[in-house]
Amino acid sequence: MPVLVTGGAGYVASHFVLALSDRGERVVVLDDLSTGFRTAVPADVPLYIGDIADAALVSEILKGHKLSEVAHFAARTVVPDSVRLPLDYYEANTVKTRALLATAIQNGVERFVFSSTAAVYGEPDIVEVDEDVPPSPINPYGRSKLMSEWMLRDAAAATGLRYAILRYFNVAGADPKMRSGQSTDQATHLIKVACQAALSLRSSITVFGTDLPTPDGTGVRDYIQVTDLAEAHVCALSHLRDTGTDLLLNCGYGHGHSVLEVIEAVKRVSGTDFEVKLGARRPGDPAALIARASRIRSTLDWRPRFEDLDEIVWQALAWERLDMARRTAASGTDVVSTHHFHTALQA
Repeated sequence: MPVLVTGGAGYVASHFVLALSDRGERVVVLDDLSTGFRTAVPADVPLYIGDIADAALVSEILKGHKLSEVAHFAARTVVPDSVRLPLDYYEANTVKTRALLATAIQNGVERFVFSSTAAVYGEPDIVEVDEDVPPSPINPYGRSKLMSEWMLRDAAAATGLRYAILRYFNVAGADPKMRSGQSTDQATHLIKVACQAALSLRSSITVFGTDLPTPDGTGVRDYIQVTDLAEAHVCALSHLRDTGTDLLLNCGYGHGHSVLEVIEAVKRVSGTDFEVKLGARRPGDPAALIARASRIRSTLDWRPRFEDLDEIVWQALAWERLDMARRTAASGTDVVSTHHFHTALQA
């Protein structure tokens, strides 16, 4: 049955769209293209450009395509920006989610998959975080997402709407077929930033904190490959269709890599060296944050395929090269052919 994907032109959501489309499922995308890219949406997928809080538009889409399922990814996600612009984040992530939920329920939507974040946990005093750890977000981004979780759960209890909430850890990599990847200009993801440094798009990279209580003194995170994450959403949706029982799941691998390990992987895979600066630890950064991923593996038929860090880095590098070539072509400063794109992927 067809699925409405909000924010479907963005990083994670575009991979979910690809995963559904590859299975022959019908998908409809709603995105305001404020951070997403039209090119990330397959040509045969209907794309509506607009706001998720536009009740008339959302109702028109739901009715016109006879949709009873929504996968909600549209959000603002840059943590430092949320600290600087908290009200913008509460509006985009909380107020507009409330509006979308109301419209969905009014139009008979039966299943709702919500893209949440491990930022709802804040700074837990344990390394491996399971879903029973009490949320305690430390920034407006995490709080805005947690509020949306609460609204979804309360609305479901009152209406019978079935839901799946997926809390991501650190997302990385790209579609192995290079149909989509991380293209956001202001992205702060470590692997993307390190890949940009390897390709001389940045002059250096800074490590924030080298005296943490971890094996090499730098922060440890659980990196989940984006296609594996998209598959987790597909499995969650299938679960809702089959059993109807609600879900709250961490999305991670259950093991982590330090900042220095990631940087060394990027240098190794790219075959290049780049300057690494050492900086002070940032307030609010936990030393280690790893998902306890047993619930998702036992609850869903989810088997990740891309856990290898070097493979994730290779994908990110290949996408960055391709994206760089496309941007160069679009700027008119060079003529980039299909051959050049292929060369970029193989380099």
